Amino acid sequence: MAYLELRQVTFSYPRKMKPALTGINLNFEKEEITAITGPNGCGKTTLTKLMIGILKATEGEIYLAGRPLTDYSLAEIGSRIGYVFQKPDLLLFCSTVAEEIGFGLTNRGCDPETVQKRIKFYLDYFELTDYRNDFPLHLSQGEKERLAIAAMLANEPEFLILDEPTIGLDAYRKKLLENYLKKIARLGRGMILVSHDAPFVNRLAERVVFMADGRIQVCNERKGNDGYEA
Repeated sequence: MAYLELRQVTFSYPRKMKPALTGINLNFEKEEITAITGPNGCGKTTLTKLMIGILKATEGEIYLAGRPLTDYSLAEIGSRIGYVFQKPDLLLFCSTVAEEIGFGLTNRGCDPETVQKRIKFYLDYFELTDYRNDFPLHLSQGEKERLAIAAMLANEPEFLILDEPTIGLDAYRKKLLENYLKKIARLGRGMILVSHDAPFVNRLAERVVFMADGRIQVCNERKGNDGYEA
């Protein structure tokens, strides 16, 4: 059974003559990394927002772990699917970088020792330790991107969706992110990468979905890639 399944999904924005998405049929499995690519305005981000319940399909059905997505509250979806927006500022609202990373864990009632261990790990891994007491919105674009990803990963969601995760990252930090995402995939968590970064996609994705004009044009399995090689 697919973890996420879209059946004949169509979506139209109000007062728009043309649907943003038409007849989307896709399955997403755990332990699989799928990249969604295509030109700007083709519907990639709209598609991912449908998968996390921010938008509602005009037609068709979306299933999460075998249940209709409409059966879940937004909070329930958020506890299962970690999402990083293309603009990380939308995700940052705490007073300090450390608090941002630990917020979800604290909100779920995790014990303080576990929260502090995870905060330290992600601060170190994404090289944010020097900023732990800084106000998140005062960080650079690349630092905000790393913080948004760290805060999402700290919650250990079952599935991840990252919208343009390499924007603002230099080559070294892209490699850090790539290595960590490979480790996550080995632990059985699936993910979707929405990205124009072809080298990053080619190193990670087992499957590439190419979209244009609100439709899926090509869906290629990338068997034999080096995505899981250390």
